[in-house]
Amino acid sequence: MFSPSQEEHCAPNKEPVKYGELVVLGYNGSLPNGDRGRRKSRFALYKRPKANGVKPSTVHVLSTPQASKAISCKGQHSISYTLSRNQTVVVEYTHDKDTDMFQVGRSTESPIDFVVTDTISGSQNNDETQITQSTISRFACRIVCDRNAPYTARIFAAGFDSSKNIFLGEKAAKWKNPDGHMDGLTTNGVLVMHPKGGFTEESKPGVWREISVCGDVYTLRETRSAQQRGKLVENETNVLQDGSLVDLCGATLLWRTADGLFHTPTQKHIEALRQEINAARPQCPVGLNTLAFPSINRKEVVEEKQPWAYLSCGHVHGYHNWGHRSDTEANERECPMCRTVGPYVPLWLGCEAGFYVDAGPPTHAFTPCGHVCSEKSAKYWSQIPLPHGTHAFHAACPFCAVQLSGEQNCVKLIFQGPID
Repeated sequence: MFSPSQEEHCAPNKEPVKYGELVVLGYNGSLPNGDRGRRKSRFALYKRPKANGVKPSTVHVLSTPQASKAISCKGQHSISYTLSRNQTVVVEYTHDKDTDMFQVGRSTESPIDFVVTDTISGSQNNDETQITQSTISRFACRIVCDRNAPYTARIFAAGFDSSKNIFLGEKAAKWKNPDGHMDGLTTNGVLVMHPKGGFTEESKPGVWREISVCGDVYTLRETRSAQQRGKLVENETNVLQDGSLVDLCGATLLWRTADGLFHTPTQKHIEALRQEINAARPQCPVGLNTLAFPSINRKEVVEEKQPWAYLSCGHVHGYHNWGHRSDTEANERECPMCRTVGPYVPLWLGCEAGFYVDAGPPTHAFTPCGHVCSEKSAKYWSQIPLPHGTHAFHAACPFCAVQLSGEQNCVKLIFQGPID
């Protein structure tokens, strides 16, 4: 028998507790020009060596801007609600030893843990595509995780800036709740949708809600930045679940819990599926040449053996130049197998494992972009309405953010095996 001291000595170094991961929709495993520092396509939240959470404490009602400035300069976290030119409510926050706080936003200042920029749908997602005016807030939201099991994660609108302040000006939507505490909304809002039934193939989309600065749940405003808040939804909370979506008006993030990720395919698993498909030597039914999905690190360059598909019927071919019809659009072709006319595009393997709801083989492609994943994952994302612009919603490919189209938003692929 080991003595306790020997057991401790032999125990491997304990890994820090992982709360979960945020994955940005529209990126296929990394940012187009590579992940750099705090700017990347996914962000893992680990238990911090020392708690950095805060909780509300003293409330000050002030009549001069100088007084509110004095409070916010004390070096403590605070939220300022400007009610009028001569009245400001400042809520001071104090250290909370039981929580860790993580902040998300467009700012590259040090309080932001995860820097998020506007997602541009489709292949033009690179640094050359400059957003003229971003709609993502510089300090967009904060996620607060309990340091003790079950490590509950909660989301709040707005983040503290470099002077540890959240400032809601005269024009921001804000109010006093019946119990007396102040609350408000950010300009373009933080929207959250919890899927019904978790993040599995059986899940159904939930209802999009808005989260307030203090973490209450509201129905959506009439438009994204309307002054009038929605109605309080009393039976819903700001607790993030596996598969919860967070929209920051310009980028949408998927929250995966540590437990959820444990049941998700890994990058290695997706690579094994790719090799399995290629090992079956699918052929172009017309050219009879063998097709192969390119390796994961070459996911932007169309290769000679790349499979292409007619998205109206799902027949998989190699690239060819025929089938154009004068009466159709440039990208529309007639499938030589079944004569169906529709988009003809190269197929790309979906490489971001966080978007998969199961570990099934890649059999389905999203239309019109051609990203391929498991049937259950394709059907799941095909039914999820994602915020677009200031008041529209539509389903989009999680790997490239292109708006989905066609009858089902995705198609079952029909591969032809080798004839020999």
